[in-house]
Amino acid sequence: MSSWIGPGPRGLFEILLVAGLALGLLAACSPLTLLNGAIPDGASQATQGLAYGTLPRQRLDIYAPPNAAHAPVVVFFYGGSWRSGERADYRFAGDALASRGIVAVIADYRLYPEARYPAFLQDAAQVVAWTQQHIGAYGGDPRRVFVAGHSAGGYIAAMLALDARWLHGAGTAPATLAGWIGLAGPYDFLPIVARDVRPVFLFPDTPPDSQPIHHVSAAAPPGLLLAGAADSTVDPRRNSVSLALALRAAGACARLVEYPDLGHKLLVGALSRPLRWRAPVLDDVSAFVAAPCAAQGE
Repeated sequence: MSSWIGPGPRGLFEILLVAGLALGLLAACSPLTLLNGAIPDGASQATQGLAYGTLPRQRLDIYAPPNAAHAPVVVFFYGGSWRSGERADYRFAGDALASRGIVAVIADYRLYPEARYPAFLQDAAQVVAWTQQHIGAYGGDPRRVFVAGHSAGGYIAAMLALDARWLHGAGTAPATLAGWIGLAGPYDFLPIVARDVRPVFLFPDTPPDSQPIHHVSAAAPPGLLLAGAADSTVDPRRNSVSLALALRAAGACARLVEYPDLGHKLLVGALSRPLRWRAPVLDDVSAFVAAPCAAQGE
């Protein structure tokens, strides 16, 4: 940890970050700026602004460990209620994964009101197809590609892994994924209560098959579902716990990890260098990537 951060793992810098995240300042990007500012120079090899499509938001960044070769790959989608978010704000997630020998792909995708369901899933599927075709040139192994995401991004990861329509539309398939990782994702949210989310999903005509919980099968790629028990934004019991249990009942590999004192935003914040003391999120993700089903232990 950088020496300027403070006098120990629970120094003033970290406390201020936790307070800011807990107060919901993450949306204002100030804590994200601080998290990204804690990344040491040269921590990873960054390649930014690569196009996976022709539209302005169809761009991605890659963070690779130095001298990476045949490394596992995680394609990460950020949250923001499918209405906000920028890949540049999540450099800390790319840095975190690269620090564990993983090539990270952080992608933008179209947001409301430019796009509604399922356009962002189609974009995300294109990201995966692009990654599988090109990641070898950046030190990644196209045979070990995982999809991951936080909040709305966790929903995207789940849908790509569980509902074959989207990857098939991009010329690939869920069976080609090494696994998927959801951090506080909403997987069963009908009827839609949040007014800002309703138009994203065509309310009041939201298709029932827009919900990941309806696409559970034994053929699902291995899954890691992470949730904070203190999450008041996305109910962990209805979403992460219920989906993990349904996947296991169907015969799929699904690991569930709940962190007792973690809220919605701190779950992804804990990937960053200043906040890793809050919970072993990065450790759990890294263990799953190294051995998706062996890490399950259940």
